[in-house]
Amino acid sequence: MLALFRIVAILEGISYIALFGITMPLKYWAEIPEPNKPVGYAHGGLFIAFIVLALIVCFQKKWGIKRFIIFGIASLLPFATFYVEEKYLRPENTQPV
Repeated sequence: MLALFRIVAILEGISYIALFGITMPLKYWAEIPEPNKPVGYAHGGLFIAFIVLALIVCFQKKWGIKRFIIFGIASLLPFATFYVEEKYLRPENTQPV
């Protein structure tokens, strides 16, 4: 489950950057709205998957609520899911807190 969570964390970060860094400017500055909808749906699904997997992995690994809150905040900030993957989700960094 941890490996899946790592993948979703990376994909969620990429979708966040794609949505706000590429498709939103295309929609509002270049008046090209078409890519915004599918990227938005993908990001929304990955966001939900990230939160659900964070909850599951926190229970499985017996991590505290503090780490879950860190994951939740990271899901709202650009580039933060990459930090979470690097600092918390690598196999060598998965000891209980």
